[in-house]
Amino acid sequence: MSLNPVIAAVTERIVRRSRDSRREYLAKIEHAKRVGPHRGRLSCGNLAHGFAVKDRPGKEALAGDRRANIGIVSAYNEMLSAHEPLGAFPPLIKEAAWQAGGVAQFAGGVPAMCDGVTQGQPGMELSLFSRDTIAMATAIALTHNMFDAALCLGVCDKIVPGLMIGSLSFGHLPVIFVPGGPMTSGLSNKVKSQIRQQFAAGEIGRDELLEAESQSYHSPGTCTFYGTANSNQLLMEFMGLHLPGSSFVNPGTPLRDALTRAAAERVLRITEMADDYRPIGRIVDEKALVNGIVGLLASGGSTNHTMHIVAMARAAGVVIDWSDFAEISAAVPLMARVYPNGTADVNHFAAAGGIQFMIRELLAAGLLHDDVSTVVGDGLHRYTQEPFLEDGALVWREGVAASHDTDVLRGVAEPFASTGGLRVLQGNLGRGIVKISAVEKEHRTLRAPARVFASQEHVLAAYQAGELERDTAIVVINQGPRGNGMPELHKLTPSLGVLQDKGYRVALITDGRMSGASGKIPAAIQITPEARLGGPIGRIRDGDMIALDAEAGELTVEVDDAELAAREPTVFDDEPETEFGFGRELFAVFRRNVGSAEEGACALLDAQPAAADTRTTARESEPAE
Repeated sequence: MSLNPVIAAVTERIVRRSRDSRREYLAKIEHAKRVGPHRGRLSCGNLAHGFAVKDRPGKEALAGDRRANIGIVSAYNEMLSAHEPLGAFPPLIKEAAWQAGGVAQFAGGVPAMCDGVTQGQPGMELSLFSRDTIAMATAIALTHNMFDAALCLGVCDKIVPGLMIGSLSFGHLPVIFVPGGPMTSGLSNKVKSQIRQQFAAGEIGRDELLEAESQSYHSPGTCTFYGTANSNQLLMEFMGLHLPGSSFVNPGTPLRDALTRAAAERVLRITEMADDYRPIGRIVDEKALVNGIVGLLASGGSTNHTMHIVAMARAAGVVIDWSDFAEISAAVPLMARVYPNGTADVNHFAAAGGIQFMIRELLAAGLLHDDVSTVVGDGLHRYTQEPFLEDGALVWREGVAASHDTDVLRGVAEPFASTGGLRVLQGNLGRGIVKISAVEKEHRTLRAPARVFASQEHVLAAYQAGELERDTAIVVINQGPRGNGMPELHKLTPSLGVLQDKGYRVALITDGRMSGASGKIPAAIQITPEARLGGPIGRIRDGDMIALDAEAGELTVEVDDAELAAREPTVFDDEPETEFGFGRELFAVFRRNVGSAEEGACALLDAQPAAADTRTTARESEPAE
């Protein structure tokens, strides 16, 4: 099947746009390859420190150049259910590496905070910036120059993008990402959502709510809804950085352990010391990134990746913006219904055929680039295979040719929708994102007066006071990267859902985030430029009429342009503190230097002056070849 013309045109535009920055990046990793990672360049004192804890065979192996050394970078901790299983991985990796003729050392750990724990709390204001911290921690772990390859152990929201950005700064090294897998299914997502709304409506108490949440999030493994964590896993397969079929294998199973061992064995075969050198900086190119966007949109994945993919791309010298997402979304069908876009969870998705079925279908329709390099070889078609244990040995077989559950997963010919699950919004408020895959068609448009708030806590107070019992465009400002670190605003979802169920037309308009768990309420998020940088969203007044058309990608405030420009930014007397306490003061440098949401909201790469936020709208004038 020939490549879809939209996918071809967007890819070519990205290649042209990125020509200089990509060339510079490849030159840098080629230079790094020449000067390292050969341990022979280290002094005797360097080496002695690097293998001091090893036994005699290990020291002898690392002193020479016969065995490649794998650096393990892990996000293990006991706070995240998704990352707790990673604690058992290093011994498996070390044993498998030694048996395969290599060595493995635990190079370093990276922080990993749980958005589920910090949701609605001050710590959530550090969440997005934790991605950049993880990237820096990854670089510190690998900077000892002892390693010929790396395995990155991480799963959740900011962790995988952070590991990716850090790994790409060592783009001359082969890197495989090693997931932990989802927890088994607990309380159904439909029931969980109903109970949350019952609590928001005051129909049940905290004890009942906590019991339901505990039945949902009940064991080690990734949370099973299709949020950013599981979108990460799908992306890693679509971009060729996982072993095929490894994303959604439950932790603590023989197959999960076999895949972890296999990752160690495989990465040894793609080092410069072997005969199939595949550095991560070459794998993550324009085509691989487009494949990732296609997978995200076809699955109805996380809105967070409209920032994370951009930031990861920039780390590889590739420039992507939201216009690319918009054009690809118009060409890619929505193939999956996984909560919050449906009632199923990722275990049901995997059982229906999962990623392997999606890649098979999208390749056959010409919607993916097959001519890419991956960690297992050339061609994305290798990812139509899924793993099995056969007499204790790990084998791969072709995945299913037809969905086992068309309520969860469908082919390209009969999708849930003809276009992807995200829309880019444009209007006199700037640019933003809306996830429509979970929003019923009758709720995708709104024309209602604005009610402006300084925080989600203020919104909830107004809700409790009965002040929102009408058609309302709820505007929450100063929630962008420069404002307060761009926390997710999920505490609003149950309450706004109650209002919508009562028959009111409601929407959320914000320069903050809602992430992969964006639900049934239309949410125009990540509005750029943000209020703190003078964006028009910060000049909306109570009562201004807001018009949202998520289908058409339009968002406007019905105020004369001259009047809107002349207004002073909205200021609240009781605006919440966002700069001190809970470690927030330590991240002031991030808030000062972070780019806009459309630029990836990254403080590490191509930091732009504040005025640069306004340039994102100019990209619309680029020709769509």
